[in-house]
Amino acid sequence: MAVTFSNIVDRVKQQLLGYTKDQASISYLVEPMTATSTQFHADEETINNLSRGLVEIGDELILVKKYDRTSGIATVFGGNSGTGRGADGTVAVAHGIDEFIINDPRFPRQRIKEAINDTIDALYPDLWVFGEYEFPYLSARYEYPIPADADDVYKVVVNTIGPSGVWFPAQSWRFNPMASTTAGQVKPSPTPTGKSIQIYDRIVPGRNVRVSYTKSPNTLVNNDDDFEPTTGFPERYIDMIVYGACWRLLPAYEAARLQQASIEATERAPLVPTSAASQASQFFLALYQKRLTEERTRLQRLYESYQTFNG
Repeated sequence: MAVTFSNIVDRVKQQLLGYTKDQASISYLVEPMTATSTQFHADEETINNLSRGLVEIGDELILVKKYDRTSGIATVFGGNSGTGRGADGTVAVAHGIDEFIINDPRFPRQRIKEAINDTIDALYPDLWVFGEYEFPYLSARYEYPIPADADDVYKVVVNTIGPSGVWFPAQSWRFNPMASTTAGQVKPSPTPTGKSIQIYDRIVPGRNVRVSYTKSPNTLVNNDDDFEPTTGFPERYIDMIVYGACWRLLPAYEAARLQQASIEATERAPLVPTSAASQASQFFLALYQKRLTEERTRLQRLYESYQTFNG
C-alpha cells in the first residue's frame, strides 16, 4: 500500500499528540468556500467549538473575526480584503463540504509538512538516491554531459558486442562536476548541464555507456504524493523521518509555556515541568539518529565502493 504525504503528516501528528489525544475543538464546513471567500459556513451544532482567532481548514490557517451561533456563518478578518485568509505563511485555497475546521491547532499541518521536508533534505548526503543516464559512445568524443542532478558518479559500465549483452566496467573515467557550459568546437555546448563524464577507455563506437550516479532526494509537495517514487527513498525510511519531524517540532511547546494566557494553561504548568518538551524533543532526536546510523550502515554495506567490486 502506497504511503502518501498526508499519511506521514498524520503519523507525525499522532506521535506529537499521543495515541490518546486530547479531544480537539472542531467543526466542519456545510458549504464549500473559494480561495477568496471572506466568510465560511460551519455546522450550526458544532460552531460553538470555534472561537475568535486562528482556525485550520485543510493546510490553511485562517483568522476568524466573529461567528454567528444561529446561522453558523464565520467572518474572516480583513473584511472584503480577506487578509485573514492564508495566515502565518499558509496559502488561501478553496475548501469543500465536510472539511474539518480545527480551532487553534497545536501543530498546524503546514508546519508539520515543512518539518517533514526539512528532515528529508537533511538526510542527504548521509543517505542518497541513485539515478542512471545512458548515451552512445562516439569515437571522436571524450566528454559527455550527464544530468544536472548528479552529485557524484558511482559507476560507469559499457554494453558489449554480441548476444550476451553483458555490461562491463569502464576502467578509465573521470567525473567533472564543474564542466564548462560555454560552446566550443562541438555545438551546442558539450556540457550544457555543467556536469560531465570523461571517458578514456577504448570503446567500440555506437556501444551504449551507462552512468550510475548519486543525487539528493526530492521533497513532497501534494497530499497524495507517494513517498517512495517521489523522494526516491525506500518506505522503511518513513519512521526515521517521522522521528526527525517530531524532534524539529516539539521545541515549540517550550515557547508556548511562556504564554500562560489562560486558566487552563496556568493550572497545567506545575504538572508539566519546565523543559519537558525539550526532553521529549531529545528523545525523538535519539530515535532519529539511531535509525539514521542503521540506514547509513546498511546503504554503505549494500553499495560498497564500485572499485571494490571492480577489483
